[in-house]
Amino acid sequence: MPRKLPPGYILHPGYPPAEIYVDLRKSAGLSPHTATQAIAAFNGSWYGCYITFNPSAAQAQDPQTERESSSSSSLSNESEIVAMGRIVGDGGWYFVIADMAVLPAHQRKGLGDYVLKHLIQKIKSTPPMSTAMQDGGIAPYVNLLADGPGRLLYERNGFEFTAPHSMGMALKWT
Repeated sequence: MPRKLPPGYILHPGYPPAEIYVDLRKSAGLSPHTATQAIAAFNGSWYGCYITFNPSAAQAQDPQTERESSSSSSLSNESEIVAMGRIVGDGGWYFVIADMAVLPAHQRKGLGDYVLKHLIQKIKSTPPMSTAMQDGGIAPYVNLLADGPGRLLYERNGFEFTAPHSMGMALKWT
């Protein structure tokens, strides 16, 4: 399982509200989509998760910060959705990791790594994949498309380029 999240961060199964999903994608530099597309994406997904951050909870978990900032009332009690990821798949063999996004202000804290490890663990632990892998069967096929900066995260977690055996392709709409 992934390492622990930093103080104030909590992982939730499911999907963020559609409007937040759209904003998070945009803020993280992913291609823009509409809320209607987001809802369709959630309905067509196998699994998803997101991470929230609550500054007050972060302070409560860090005794030194709490001691130093106990007089500050400028912290919000509201949790903010700061990271997400989802899996599109058939539930039996084929899975695509999609919508891996972390707000820029929360990057470099291991959140993307945590989400990715959680998604992979979900695939590995769910029948029939878990049974097949325990019995020495064929592991599920998990793939993704990575942008330049994200590539290192995926390589650290066991993903490899498929070329020259196979190459990813996308339909160019005209």
